[in-house]
Amino acid sequence: MKKWVRKDASAALMFLAPSGVGFALFYLIPFAMGVFYSFMDSTVDGHFVGLANYRELLASDSFRKAASNTFYFSAISVPLMLVLSLGFAMLLNKNIYLRKWLRTAYVLPLVVPVASIILIWQILFDWNGSLNAWLGYFGYERVDWMKTDAAQNVVIVVYLWKNIGYNVILFLAGLQQIPKDYYETAQIEGAGRFRQFGSITLVYLTSTMFFVVIMSIINSFKVFRETYLIAGDYPQDSIYMMQHYMNNMFMSLDIQKLTAAATLMVGCILLIVMGLFALERRHRQFME
Repeated sequence: MKKWVRKDASAALMFLAPSGVGFALFYLIPFAMGVFYSFMDSTVDGHFVGLANYRELLASDSFRKAASNTFYFSAISVPLMLVLSLGFAMLLNKNIYLRKWLRTAYVLPLVVPVASIILIWQILFDWNGSLNAWLGYFGYERVDWMKTDAAQNVVIVVYLWKNIGYNVILFLAGLQQIPKDYYETAQIEGAGRFRQFGSITLVYLTSTMFFVVIMSIINSFKVFRETYLIAGDYPQDSIYMMQHYMNNMFMSLDIQKLTAAATLMVGCILLIVMGLFALERRHRQFME
């Protein structure tokens, strides 16, 4: 048995070694170097300055604006993503008309390049774009979508449109794993749809929902390509995100602020994920 375990472990390590080396070279080591540089005053012959870079970063108005916009965006978009994707998944899980075509439609944004799709969104939300033309047709005033606070709503819509298909696939897989006998038994016992949804669907989708929430939070912190391609380096204040700030620090070669901002963002994501893991563990213990 020991020989078999050792043989199996060595084979597993051999298969994992290429991915592990690639992860270390391109992710782990660069991140560790970034954390190290965030405590230095220069990347070349630098000196240790402690938390000076972090204090300067937290005192920066542009960083605080970028951080607050990013957290606000995540707080709004992630719950919307969860509710909409679960609702569409439950709809597509039924025998409705054109179900296969609708499934394909939700998956298409995952395979279409962002740069090409952004052109369509620019035409749609431009001052002379299609949306303002429709508003004028119905007697409403035009809205300068990308130069007012409405730009944040545009980014939320683009984010939901781009990522909702992936979450719908995950929820569909989770829904199809729930035995139909449970729903039939609940109907016989007199349970309504809301009771079935709360006592059966949500309970058996806990692990899937947990994964979807984590991925949605991580993706919400990475929303940069869309806003960058739509509005450029310095967009309207409401959509100036953490990625804009770090990109501008990179363009100005202010590596210390860049690495400090990246370290803080990763730390915040880790705290959120650890909190979600704790909630999921408590929920699992409560259900057991």
